[in-house]
This record gives sequence, structure tokens and C-alpha cells, in this order.
Amino acid sequence: MKKIVAVIPARYESSRFPGKPLALIAGKTMIQRVYEQVQKVKLLDEVVVATDDNRIRREIEMHGGRVIMTGACKCGTERVYQAVQNIECDIVLNIQGDEPLIKGEMIQDLIRAITEEGVVMATLRKQITLKEEIDSPDIVKVVVDYEDNALYFSRCSIPYCRDIADRRKYYKHIGVYAYERAFLDKYMLMPEGFLENSEKLEQLRVLENGYKIKVWETIFDSIGVDIPEHIKRVEEELENER
Repeated sequence: MKKIVAVIPARYESSRFPGKPLALIAGKTMIQRVYEQVQKVKLLDEVVVATDDNRIRREIEMHGGRVIMTGACKCGTERVYQAVQNIECDIVLNIQGDEPLIKGEMIQDLIRAITEEGVVMATLRKQITLKEEIDSPDIVKVVVDYEDNALYFSRCSIPYCRDIADRRKYYKHIGVYAYERAFLDKYMLMPEGFLENSEKLEQLRVLENGYKIKVWETIFDSIGVDIPEHIKRVEEELENER
């Protein structure tokens, strides 16, 4: 059996929402909610929070969780990479610390994708049902080939349908990732590319360097928190789930 470790990268500083991991959502901090959701998945051998901030460390340790302190990082993947340097594992999951509604079923879908033969990196997608999400640059869209490998990720509405009557399905990218441990080492050696810097999407580095990303379709959704106004949306969804 392969050993699977989930890492939750969390940083305190954020230009759009400073202190975001410690923001309260219906009485619990966001990072606590993410940690508790991930902990429910029995397929995981270990769950850790990776941060460079002692306030976040204290919050997680107060609730009995494990924290690994990292140095300064350019992106979440780099923080995950630093966190697993002294952990023996075969598969690494990157579960963003601003996904308080992440569901265990979604993580299980991610594990199914990464454990398929020949897959070195995997992520999730869900069909978009709201037109405003199709046109929003805050919602990353993804298109895939016939084998569910990513062709491209973009903040634009892809694919472009020349004839509106022919519009079909659009998919949003759900920003959780799984990597073969050895591939994570390769990722960190890849040069940043033009597309990654243009779209500000770190997963494009993988495509620009010629590797494939399996994109598993899930029926479940999550609400990422980017700005303070998103807290209310999450609390409303929590209320609906009761």
C-alpha cells in the first residue's frame, strides 16, 4: 500500500485578505475547518499543516494537529514541498488552506485519480452551472483531452464557442492537487513559463514543461475563500448543509 500524506499550506499574509487562515467561520477558524475536513478521510496516513506563521501553528496545535514550519515560499506547492522533506511517503496531496468546505468525497476522488497507472499529478474539475462563473476571471476553467488529461487552464472562458447555440459544457478547476512524491521533486526544478506568469496559475508550469495532469471530474463543489465577503457565502452553505 502506498503511503499518502495530505499537506495543508497556509500563510497569514495575503494582499486580498490578511490573516485569512484565522478568520472565523461560524465560530471556528478557517484553517481548523479545513484540517478537520481532511482528517476525516481514512485513506490518508498523515495530515499536516505547513506554515511560516506561529499564529497559525498555535491554532492547529491547540486542536491537536501537526504543524510543520517552513521558510518563505513563492507558492503553495513550494510550501508543500518543503513540508515533506523529512516525511516518508509515496503520494502527496496539496489541500489549500482556504477551502473550508472541502469534502471527504473530493479528496477520495483525488486519490483515485493519482493512483491510476502512469499518473504523476492529478487535480479535480466540476461542471459549471452558473453563467457568471463561466465569465469570471476568479473562477479558473479547464479543458481536457479524451483521456481526462488537462489541455489548458485559464481565467478566460474556455473553450470559446463561436456559435452560441453550440455551447456545451464548461468546467471549473478545483484547486487541490495530488503528486507522486518523485514528481514533486521534478516540479520544483522546472522553470517558470510564460503561461504560468501570464495567468498566475502554477499548474501551467507542468503543462509548459511537457508533463500531463489527470483532471478527475467530481460531482462535489467547494467555495474557496479569497476575500472577506466570501465568508458569508461559506456560512450560508454550512447552514444549508445542516
